[in-house]
Amino acid sequence: MNVNTAPLVEIQTLDKKALVDLYEELSPGLFRYAYRLLGSQELAEECVSETFSRFLRALQTGRGPSENVQAYLYRMAHNWITDQYRRKPQLSLDGDLEQQVDEHSNPSHLIADRLERERVRKAIMQLPFEQQRVIELRFLEELSHEEVAAILGKSVEATRALQYRALNALRQWLTE
Repeated sequence: MNVNTAPLVEIQTLDKKALVDLYEELSPGLFRYAYRLLGSQELAEECVSETFSRFLRALQTGRGPSENVQAYLYRMAHNWITDQYRRKPQLSLDGDLEQQVDEHSNPSHLIADRLERERVRKAIMQLPFEQQRVIELRFLEELSHEEVAAILGKSVEATRALQYRALNALRQWLTE
């Protein structure tokens, strides 16, 4: 199922197969997004579970998305994560920026790569919260400007501006 072409009416009428297909297609990306932001597998799993639970409740009460299901679910996850930060501001931002390590990799290259990823991660953490979200959704989740705007509840122009400011700040911090 492609969530962008899936018949929304099947999802809105709680068609079991459509909902299972939707979960199987979107839950891995939602998990990665939540894990990067929360730094905890347990919290990321809870986020995905709560997101789909809230989504089903919304559908059962006649609410829910009118068009972009993916953006709607990411927005719900975004809101849940924001609530977690409000409740527990000490949550780690240590996202899973680690790559799969090939056992034949050169150790000095692995160390250099890890140091560079850590440097980028720290630079991203210096960004304001909304700019962090834009960078993560655009470049790590590879979502379009339109999808990012829908998830963050902003206009496309606003998310483009956030991305522009974030990339400029990162460029400045990383070239120092």
